[in-house]
Amino acid sequence: MQHFSPDFTQFFKDLAAHNDRDWFNANKKRYEQSVKKPFESFVQELIDLLQTVDKGVNIAPKDAIFRIHRDTRFSADKTPYKLNTGAIISAGGKSDHLKPGLYVELGPEKLAVYGGIYMPDKDQLAAIRNHISGNLKKFDALLSDADFKRVFGTLHGEKNNVLPKELKDAAAKQQLIYNKSFYFYAHLPAEDVTRPDLARTMFDMHLTGRAMADFLYQPVAKG
Repeated sequence: MQHFSPDFTQFFKDLAAHNDRDWFNANKKRYEQSVKKPFESFVQELIDLLQTVDKGVNIAPKDAIFRIHRDTRFSADKTPYKLNTGAIISAGGKSDHLKPGLYVELGPEKLAVYGGIYMPDKDQLAAIRNHISGNLKKFDALLSDADFKRVFGTLHGEKNNVLPKELKDAAAKQQLIYNKSFYFYAHLPAEDVTRPDLARTMFDMHLTGRAMADFLYQPVAKG
């Protein structure tokens, strides 16, 4: 199903040049017609697809979609609106950044699919590192899987310079144990937003990374 028209991309290009409340209010009907309502429909299709592999994804689009308004309280950039739209489709929706799911961002420069674990707390990070350390062969197999490498490449995340001594031997074999986050992503061209199979394509990308996401979440779920 095609959810978006070319004006989805054009709206964000125009917003980038006029990122203020007066322009946005004057174009609010256009935003609702070209961005908000189509994105809600798109996210609902993704929810329906995710439910075929995870019955726990019992959420509505409003539970998954982030607001377009930026939080400018602690930012030097005071422009009020984001230049993309995003959602987390998982059992926890946007309120839970750890449960395995599909995080999507659609914007005028690229369409992005994300997965994995982003910014776990101290105890969660320790559990993930210990899980990797104790299951190096399984982790390396997931990381070297041909489809995972083709779609996502590898895992990303900032790194610590120092690790607990009990992890050093494992980290010498697998440098990703130094990571503070363990996430993966892939991009599609912005013009693909009008593809009728976009939701299915992103869902298939999610399936490619799901085994890795489940592995990373396993020690967090136990905690």
